[in-house]
Amino acid sequence: MNNFEEYCTKFVQSVGAKEGAVSPQIVSSASFSYGDSETGEGIFNGSVKKPLYSRMGNPTTGKLESILAEMDGGIGAVATSSGMGATSLATLSLLEMGDEVISIGGLFGGTYSLFNETLKRFGVSTQFFDVDEIEAIEATITPKTKIIFLESVGNPNMRLPDIKKIADIANNAGVALIVDNTITPLSVAPLKLGADIVVYSTTKIITGNASALGGCAVFRAINEGEDKFKSARYAFMEKFIKKMGAMALIPNAKKRALRDFGMSANAHASYQTMLGLETLPLRLSRITQSVETIAKALDKEGFNINHPYLEKHPHHARYKKDFVNGCGTLLTIDMQTKEKAFAFLNNSKLATITANIGDSRTLALHMASTIYSDFDKETKEFLGITDGLIRVSIGLENPEDIINDFISAAR
Repeated sequence: MNNFEEYCTKFVQSVGAKEGAVSPQIVSSASFSYGDSETGEGIFNGSVKKPLYSRMGNPTTGKLESILAEMDGGIGAVATSSGMGATSLATLSLLEMGDEVISIGGLFGGTYSLFNETLKRFGVSTQFFDVDEIEAIEATITPKTKIIFLESVGNPNMRLPDIKKIADIANNAGVALIVDNTITPLSVAPLKLGADIVVYSTTKIITGNASALGGCAVFRAINEGEDKFKSARYAFMEKFIKKMGAMALIPNAKKRALRDFGMSANAHASYQTMLGLETLPLRLSRITQSVETIAKALDKEGFNINHPYLEKHPHHARYKKDFVNGCGTLLTIDMQTKEKAFAFLNNSKLATITANIGDSRTLALHMASTIYSDFDKETKEFLGITDGLIRVSIGLENPEDIINDFISAAR
């Protein structure tokens, strides 16, 4: 049984209740009363498991967190207000001034800006690598390296990393590996491959209908014996491990990031995200098949398509071996010039022009004039952003309708 079939059962059974209200209850209160001072003290020191304040956790959000943690085989999760909130929480909870990050992959424009601009302002340096620069990645690790950050699929360059090989490098060096798995939930299981933290923009395919902004970070358990987070590199973890044991990465994330930066999830958004989860396996299964069909058909029609399903892609063998459930909703089309890209997008009857991805409807966007418009030429080249590049996120429409629409739009 593949993950899509397995989670058709798991998600609907986890989201719905067998007694009382079937649909999850929305707890929209920002604050919670403790009843008495002793209980309040217990809530704050962690001995009483009741809501503290919605910035630090909400019962509706807690249900979503438990489902997403189970999905990835994590010990727990922290939901956030957006995908960038999840990435910020995961990274900021481990970093301090003078630390170093190694970033591998596409990258999504917001992630690149976080590492290259924002973290730099706070004394954290980042070095960027292509997914196949394995020797250089390994050689760059120093005692100050706290994080290796990786996208499961390059967004939008569509390059595929060898996640297991990079995880082995991170684990051998004792460095935390964070994988952005936004594009490939269910298709890729980073924690099983050796990652420590998985981050998502749940706004995308997990919710799948553009109704709810959200994110989530899923954490592995701290091992009873040796563990990289017990080393001097992560000395700040000692107090959390001593108090919380296997769960230590979660209170660390909440106290070193969520508490002070406030990227907290909204209860209503968490509810909408759970509704999306119920159909995620069905949607993702259909869309990943459609992506392959559309990529092949448009490639035959002479479109400049970038997707690893195509034999011409440099990571086609890796796709067939490691991405048997597909690599998400994306493909790209290079129309060579901005003018041709604009004409194509404006002529399409099906594509919705927007910066989102992973929706139930097909979405498309010219990259150079939007998300990457303020990036310099060198950075665009590294990230694979050309003048005519269009990122397409395939939706639930009939794939033949999409093919015909795109062929017509290109005329």
